[in-house]
Order: sequence, then C-alpha cells, then structure tokens
Amino acid sequence: MSRVPEWLKSAGLSHFTSNFNGIEEDDFLGLQMQDYANYKITTQEDRRKLFSLLQVLKRELDSAKPQAPMRALPAKKPSPPAQQAPAVPRTAGSLDSQDAGGGGGQEQRIKVCVRKRPLFKKESDRGDVDVLQADNQQFLCVLEPKTKVDLTKYTEEHQFFFDEVLWEDAQNKEVYARCGAPLVRYVFEKQGKASCFAYGQTGSGKTHTMMGSPSQPGLYFLAAEEIFSIIKKDRAYSDTGVWVSFFEIYGGKLYDLLNDRRKLVARADAKQVVNIVGLQEQEVSTVKHLMEALTTGHEARSTAATGANMDSSRSHAVLQIQFKKQQKVVGKLSFIDLAGSERASDVNDNDRQTRIEGAEINKSLLALKECIRALDQNSKHVPFRGSTLTSVLKDSFIGNCRTVMIANVSPGTSSCEHTMNTLRYANRVKQLKGADKGRAANQENAYMPHQGP
Repeated sequence: MSRVPEWLKSAGLSHFTSNFNGIEEDDFLGLQMQDYANYKITTQEDRRKLFSLLQVLKRELDSAKPQAPMRALPAKKPSPPAQQAPAVPRTAGSLDSQDAGGGGGQEQRIKVCVRKRPLFKKESDRGDVDVLQADNQQFLCVLEPKTKVDLTKYTEEHQFFFDEVLWEDAQNKEVYARCGAPLVRYVFEKQGKASCFAYGQTGSGKTHTMMGSPSQPGLYFLAAEEIFSIIKKDRAYSDTGVWVSFFEIYGGKLYDLLNDRRKLVARADAKQVVNIVGLQEQEVSTVKHLMEALTTGHEARSTAATGANMDSSRSHAVLQIQFKKQQKVVGKLSFIDLAGSERASDVNDNDRQTRIEGAEINKSLLALKECIRALDQNSKHVPFRGSTLTSVLKDSFIGNCRTVMIANVSPGTSSCEHTMNTLRYANRVKQLKGADKGRAANQENAYMPHQGP
C-alpha cells in the first residue's frame, strides 16, 4: 500500500491526498518543482511544505543506509547495501545539521546553497530596503521593485528553492556546519576530492565567507581546525601529512600566491591530468601555520575598483589542501573564492584592462556552470577546456568527488538586479541535477523555450 497519503498528512498537506491518487512512491519522490501545479499545489506555503517534505524523505532514505565508522585513508570498504524505503518523516521542515549538510549517507554530488548578508548601514542611509525573504532552510523569495510603462510602481515576486538557504544572522560556523563540514568528512571517509565555491557579486560576502575575520573565522580556518583535530584524535591518521597550495587565476593566467605571485603554467600529461608547473606546496602541521600562509597569499591577491565595488576581487583564488600518506595523495579539498560577478555595464566607466578582466571572469563563470551541468547529467563530454579555471580544477570534478556552491547575495534594493543574476545562476545549476532522467526529455527550457533541455 502506498505511503504517499501518510507522508502528505505528516506535512500538513492531507487535503491534497486525492490529487495524488495512483501515484507510485518513486514517482512522488521524483517530483520536480515544475510538476507541483499538475497536482493543484500552487500557493507559496503549500509549495514550500511539499518541497521540504520531499527533501526530508530523500535524506531519510539516504540515512537509512548503514554508516561506516571513520577509517584510515588507504582502507577501502565495499559498497553499502541497497537502501530501504523511508519511514514517515519527523516533520517536513525539521532538518538537523548533518542531514542539511549532506554528509554521511548523502549521495548528492552537487549541492547549491545561498547565503544572504545583512543590509549595511550605508545602504539604509541611501534609502535601500531589504528585498529578500527566506525561511533559513530551503526557500528564498525576492521582492523586486519595478515600474510599468505608465510609471506605476509595483513589486514582482520571484521564488527560489535551494538545498540550503542561510539567513543574515547565520554565522560562519553555521555555514561551515551545513556546507563545509560534510566535504571534510567526505574527503577523510571516502578518500575523495571535494570542492567548495563561493559565488556572487562583489560586496556580497564571498571573501568574508571564506576568509572570515578574527571575531568570526571563515571556512578556511574552520576546515583547517577540523582537519587537524581529526588527525590529532584518530591514530589512524597520525602519519597523514597536510600540504597546502594557494594560487589565483587572473586574466586567464595562473599566479602562485605563496611564492611572490610567480607566474605558473598548466600542462596536461599523457594521461590528460592537468598539472600546474612550478606551483609551490607547503607542508603545514598546525592551524596557525596554515592561516599564516593563507593571510600572506590573500594580501597578494589582485583587486581593483569597478563600478560595482571600490575593492573588487578581480581573480579567482584557489586554495587546495592535499592529504598525503607516504608521498601519495589520498584526498584533496579545494576552496575557490570566485571573482566578483558583474554585468558589462557596471564596468563601462573603467579602463580597457578592467573591461577585459570582466569579460574573462564572465567567460570562466559560464564555463564553470557548463562543466557542472555536464557532470551532473553524466554527459559523455565535459567542456573543461572552456576556461583556465575549469582546466586546473578538472581532477576535482571527475571520479570520486563532491561539489558545494555557496551563492552569496546582497539584500538591498540597489543590488536587486545583481542578486537576481546570482540566484538565476545558482538556480540554473540547481535545476541541472539529473536525478529524474525520465522527465528530462519533456522539460521545457525556461531560458530558451524553443530548445530542448
């Protein structure tokens, strides 16, 4: 007997039970947001409830698999047994930090998170208001102010659903617990590779998320703290070394931030593995040592003034932490602080060099999205050569890997267009998840309706 009615009742959606008569459990779990209207679920509140219910069911289905204890890096274990059907969820909105982070039994390869920063006083002083609403879990709404042809003002509402939505009062520790910690556990437990991207317009909080401040450490520090804590507490990792490298991609070229911005070259070997020639790697044994190296590299990073920000990061900064045992790499964790994304019109008042930088940044961000799309759809061809960024990160995307994208958004009215662009980019990545292959052929392309998916 189908448990769909029981699931709907637990989420407060029992009055929709008749709309789901005859639907199989697997088909119910595979519902996409664009399918909700077919079952008469149209209001914002009901859509949020159904979305949260499906996410909790999927997480409990994954967590039903036995969890293997943390083990030594070289050890390999057989695949876990087949998953079992989930029981009735606790509540549609109850997510603990481990489930929300996607760690442990979560098999999600790509995770998209959104973080909203607070409204600054200088923005309030110039008349900006907060245009973002969210539930600090998975739902976010943008109230975009618009003007009609007859100059009548109105507000257009845009709704988005993501794997994680972090509100303005969320500290970096919460961001790390929900987005970064699962990647660290995955690298240790699965001997895999994991990447965390910070994306968004300049001034939206990308660098704050990654670097943090003395009073609120960022993901770099929190990850390093957990890494060395695991190595210290677990004797199985006592002979595991931690090596760090830090470089930037500026104008399509590579520069070593730990070696006086020495210019580097990326080369592919006979096995098509991309190696960065001359990149300096430093072995670190403490959190302090690692952060000192990062601070030195961060100060050497390229910044410039643009029409959108007086101190805009004009390069992609890539921190790579490798775990080695007997000189063999047994895991890699990458943190990528992407350059600020702006429209071309935002840099029209700057010089030619700044406009070239902006074009190169946009090109690399587009290539990154296309690579994530191809990977999540299990495409035979992944366009890694589309940019230098995707070329050097190739080995972090293929094989045993996990990826988290943190889209940082600004809440002010003056940043609304930038925020919408960021959310559309993140939403595009989110919608590329290939969980339901059977529906893909029938889905409409929202950006180009005349084309297929």
